[in-house]
Amino acid sequence: MLNWTNIDTVLLDMDGTLLDLHFDNHFWMEHTPKAYAVKHGISLEHAKILLKEKNDEVYGQLEWYCLDYWQTTLDLPIVELKREIQHLIQLRDDTIPFLDALKGAGKEVILVTNAHPNSLSLKVERTELDTHIDQLISCHQFGECKESQKLWHQLEAHLGFDPKRTLFVDDSMRVLKSAKQYGIAHLLAVANPDSKKAAWPLDGFVNVTDYRNIIDDIK
Repeated sequence: MLNWTNIDTVLLDMDGTLLDLHFDNHFWMEHTPKAYAVKHGISLEHAKILLKEKNDEVYGQLEWYCLDYWQTTLDLPIVELKREIQHLIQLRDDTIPFLDALKGAGKEVILVTNAHPNSLSLKVERTELDTHIDQLISCHQFGECKESQKLWHQLEAHLGFDPKRTLFVDDSMRVLKSAKQYGIAHLLAVANPDSKKAAWPLDGFVNVTDYRNIIDDIK
């Protein structure tokens, strides 16, 4: 599947890759529309339609991931709303064994997330993910998201990794294609980002549903 002897650096997405995506899906598809419906005195169904339209307008752009943007656009206290359901923030069951295996093999492990810094902080606070990773990066510090080639240029300049000896793990087809276009040689797709939904393999990439099935190969 992966030639670990040719991998020095491992870049990891966060939501859906290390954390269960159920929190984010529930937050944006249920919790936020409910708050929006109450604030504007409309039905939940109508709120979901309106939010999907607003969502589609910025999909694949940094704004889509920006809590400041959504707080202004929706006129809702987004971070406070996230804290209301923060108990749903969970690591994937296979995350810690995977991270420990990577560290044990001497790989440089870096989190690269499109998530807003406030979202990253909340999730680190809940999971202590930072204790298993060398460096945490929110793409907001570069003003670009992983869908953009500009981000990868800045990221390589900042971190100094060799694309040919780097593994990137993500659950988004668009993001994986962007990394491939940039020249990241080793790519791994997470087919089951949300524990409450069935696995959905991403065609064209090596897929994984449980990191524990591959950790014995890491060296």
